[in-house]
Amino acid sequence: MIVLAIDSTEKTASAALCDGERLIGEYTLDCGNTHSETLLPMVESLLNNSHLTVSDIELFACSAGPGSFTGVRIGVSLIKGLAFGRNKPCIGVSALEALAYNCQGMDGIACPVMDARRGQLYNALFRIKDREVVRLCSDRVIMADELMRMFPLYDYRIMLCGGGIFEAEKAALEAGLKCVCTAPAALSSERAYSVARCAVEKYKSDPSAATSDLLLSPVYLRLSQAERMRENGKSEGTV
Repeated sequence: MIVLAIDSTEKTASAALCDGERLIGEYTLDCGNTHSETLLPMVESLLNNSHLTVSDIELFACSAGPGSFTGVRIGVSLIKGLAFGRNKPCIGVSALEALAYNCQGMDGIACPVMDARRGQLYNALFRIKDREVVRLCSDRVIMADELMRMFPLYDYRIMLCGGGIFEAEKAALEAGLKCVCTAPAALSSERAYSVARCAVEKYKSDPSAATSDLLLSPVYLRLSQAERMRENGKSEGTV
């Protein structure tokens, strides 16, 4: 099964082409360019260098959120556009779950954390043993100190990863938690290959987990700033 996967939920833009869970090629960039500038050229290069076309792709996958509202929309929109009218399955996976797949080689608890702004983190916890990733809680928005208070409940090593790692690490140090460690830099950023592995596993275990290009949509854990401002009766131009 030829799989195309992308991740644009945080600062890193990543695209991967796989044959099942076997990685064919992957690009990951964190160079300050917007995802709308980098993602499509990355996908085109992967296909050209692999002597494949969009028509050869059998499963389209992306991180559907949470994360940057703009980044999530760009990634989902690109996959919808590439898959449009091809009648091929599409899967949107949790960006947090994909980050947990970065840590698949560890034995303990993967704790993906992404910057949710306003002093909050996007987070979920996953138990990893013998390369199996098991979700322990739903994706959520949480304060860093509140997350640290939950860690003593688990008798395992806890590995932080993701764009909110520095804020979470600071909170762990302040709480005196010795069970917490941080993932190596290569495992801490978003990887489209992890998105692909997560999507393939979901599709193999339950093909109904896939949807169509028309129904694929972003997943947000809270309202955007513009929506919050409208709810508060303010105009979008108000600071």
